[in-house]
Amino acid sequence: MRQNLDPMRMGTRLARNWWTVALRGAIAIIFGLVALFWPEITLTALVFIFAAFVLVSGVLLAIAAFKDGLNHTHAWLMLLEGAIGITIGVLAFIWPGITALVLLYLIAAWAIITGVLEIIAAIQVRKEIENEWLLALAGIASVLFGVLLIIWPVAGALAILWIIAAYAIIFGVLLLILAFRLRTWGSNRRIF
Repeated sequence: MRQNLDPMRMGTRLARNWWTVALRGAIAIIFGLVALFWPEITLTALVFIFAAFVLVSGVLLAIAAFKDGLNHTHAWLMLLEGAIGITIGVLAFIWPGITALVLLYLIAAWAIITGVLEIIAAIQVRKEIENEWLLALAGIASVLFGVLLIIWPVAGALAILWIIAAYAIIFGVLLLILAFRLRTWGSNRRIF
């Protein structure tokens, strides 16, 4: 019984699509900086910025999943994570007037689900790339961020904005570092 129909391994796929990881990281950093340096931002503007971030991130994950085919577990996990991001992004665009609490729970759910999927992917990557901990760390940061939003949903708006900004910047930096490590790893193996 064949467990993996595609001979290309997960690390190779990630290295080949390193640019989508880098782009997701850059978008996260931009989102975080906008939220941090524009504190008077209205809830509706925050919803649109969040929706754009999650939607673009989801599209990039879906592109990466389809690029090498959908005949392996990692591609399906990327597609699932991408579909969740696209769905939440579209919902946030359709209903921008949602309350801050609903937005926080949407963000928390997205962060927890994304984090769990990133931890699963990190476990798979460790089978190929030794000491590759950045994706796991990004996943753990996502889960912790989501849990914090669930535990303290009524914290002050500015504090929530700073938490969101800090999370996005840290997440983005981790993804950028991972992307360039994947690029280097892929170049050394000449997989591009």
